[in-house]
Amino acid sequence: MMTEQAVALAGGIIGGILLFVLIGITAYLLWKKFCCLFSYEKLSSPVKMTSANALFQDQSTSETQLKSTRSRSVPFIIPPTLHGRDWINLTNEEHVQEGSDPYMILQSGPRSSFHSLAGAYVVGTINPDLYKFPEDKSETDFPEGNIGRLWFSIEYKQESERLLVSLIKVRKLQPPADSCSPFVKIYLLPDKRSYLQSKTKRKTLNPQFDENFVFQVSSKMLLQRTLKFLVYHVNKQKKHHLLGQVTFPLKNQTLTDDNKLVIWRDLEKENLEPPSEHGDIQFSLSYNDYLGRLTVVVLRARGLKLQEESHAVSVYVKVSLMNHNKFIKSKKTTAVLGSPNPVYNETFSFKADQTELDTASLSLSVLQSIKGEKTHLLGRVIVGPFMYTRGKELEHWNEMISKPKELVKRWHALCHSM
Repeated sequence: MMTEQAVALAGGIIGGILLFVLIGITAYLLWKKFCCLFSYEKLSSPVKMTSANALFQDQSTSETQLKSTRSRSVPFIIPPTLHGRDWINLTNEEHVQEGSDPYMILQSGPRSSFHSLAGAYVVGTINPDLYKFPEDKSETDFPEGNIGRLWFSIEYKQESERLLVSLIKVRKLQPPADSCSPFVKIYLLPDKRSYLQSKTKRKTLNPQFDENFVFQVSSKMLLQRTLKFLVYHVNKQKKHHLLGQVTFPLKNQTLTDDNKLVIWRDLEKENLEPPSEHGDIQFSLSYNDYLGRLTVVVLRARGLKLQEESHAVSVYVKVSLMNHNKFIKSKKTTAVLGSPNPVYNETFSFKADQTELDTASLSLSVLQSIKGEKTHLLGRVIVGPFMYTRGKELEHWNEMISKPKELVKRWHALCHSM
């Protein structure tokens, strides 16, 4: 009797365990099915959208609007997981609306990976133009009358005393014929006897050189040197025609092993006229009528009659602003040693009201000095209004006034007595 009771008790326990397991499995399967149904219902729920994007539902105008949208902007999508957040007054005082069909938006909107984001809605757009790199205007902005532009880089190795020059490219050449086969000669002035030459590029107005050159020069003499690039064209008869030149003094440059300078300069025509009796000076004038600022860029001089030709002789330019022949202010360039053709490329600015331009004038004096001796005047030129000047000097002044904010460049003959 006891045995039968024990067997019945064991059978009841086992049956209870099996029943509990069966109930647990059934509950798990029902829970899993319920989760799948809930997920499906969430994905197919109505989509919220801003009123600005309701225009995608208009089938008659969707094609035109899609083209403009693709070209100008990219939709910014809020994922389904963030639908519970408050997105009232998102952009431009727009409010959230209910009851739109999500699939209509996704099908009529821009075709992209956004199709897979069921339950998402558009809150605005991103303008790709805001994330573009700024355009290099040196490749596109060429002034009127430009005859070409040259790019190069320089670097100085202190330990080996080597000047590394990389000729990069030239753009917008103006050759005398339809075809152009350019090459470049590079000088390190004042040495005019030796030069380095690039390869010739065939039939192109925009040659890409990417060539490296080395000049051996001591650190003591480096800042007294000037790089000169001469751009030539070779015709079918193998004759060379000079298209333009670039002169670049090294005196104001910071040249170190870890400082590689990339520079561009516009080509200039060679001045074939012989220098005047006392030499010539080239400078640019510009007047900013808004700031009331007169700017002078002293570029170079040539054909100077030095009293003594030696490295101890220094030549500089003194720029003076006058008003009614009364001295107002003067500034000086740095001195260049022992050259009758010094290059400066230095800029000076003076305050001058627009009402003063009829009575103001500029005096540029080229001066020579030797240690322990008196400064000697090599020549002078005055530019200004009709009250003080005539000829080229008056024309230069009037052109400066007629072209505000624009640099006007000219050569002028130096006079010794004024």
